[in-house]
Amino acid sequence: MSNGVSLGLAELVGLRAAARGLELGARRRTLSVQAGGYLSAYRGRGLEFEEVRAYQSGDDARSIDWRVTARRGRPYTKLFREERERPVLLLVDLHPGMHFGTRRQLKSVLAGRMAALLAWAAARAGDRVGGLVSAPDVHREIPPAARDAGVLPLLHALVRLQPGGPGTRVPGRLDMALARMRRVTSPGSLVVVLSDFREMGEAAERHIAALCQHNDVIGGLLYDPLEATPPPAGRYRVGTLGRQWTLDTGQARLAGRWREAFQAHREGVHGLLRRHGAHYMEAATADSPLHALRRGLARSAVKPLREVEAG
Repeated sequence: MSNGVSLGLAELVGLRAAARGLELGARRRTLSVQAGGYLSAYRGRGLEFEEVRAYQSGDDARSIDWRVTARRGRPYTKLFREERERPVLLLVDLHPGMHFGTRRQLKSVLAGRMAALLAWAAARAGDRVGGLVSAPDVHREIPPAARDAGVLPLLHALVRLQPGGPGTRVPGRLDMALARMRRVTSPGSLVVVLSDFREMGEAAERHIAALCQHNDVIGGLLYDPLEATPPPAGRYRVGTLGRQWTLDTGQARLAGRWREAFQAHREGVHGLLRRHGAHYMEAATADSPLHALRRGLARSAVKPLREVEAG
């Protein structure tokens, strides 16, 4: 592990071994390739026998089950199931506000470590890995690819685009990243958004709703414990480059508003995701990235996050 202030490529590659026990959830099954499921059942030849059903016009005659047909007196055909690779797309938000942390690691480092673990776990499961790494003035799109061909470009982007310092918050910047994510996501994907959601604007819900229509979506809220609970009573000199002020945490009213503001933000993100069938999880900079993922993903009970009707 690094010192928690910056990401290094060697560290992210080294997380490959740690990701071996990480499960992203069960693959769901559907009867249509276009329906966006993880396991598709074809009428015809496939890799794994599924079941038999009455022959229908258009079925492949080579798949007729002659034993069942003779026993029941009318044609029956075999259904086969073929496992298909699932695109796993990661949206990693690296705006300047992610360059913050008072425990263990910065939020940007936590996001990078979690993204690397998820990418390695997906690749190990046979999924294609890609996504979008978003920074203030540049973004990198990584087309889904199998094994190292998908993971390594993502890791390079995480290292290259990590914020070098704090900056001004720009509401709506996350919305633009979500809009880009919609354009690069094909139906049936697993989409994971890792962000503190501090730059979420009015269009974010529309983009998340659209992503949820034909994909499984996981939203990971990343935060620092100091954002949730004010420091002990006292006067603190705080600020960013070019702007400094004194914060007095001895005022009970300020402490209450501090906690309420964070709770409102957390509930806002949680509620938005739940409204559209997405799975919510959260992680603090004080957490182990691997433990945070195991805890957050376990709450989906290794079942599909969203049911898609058969086409």
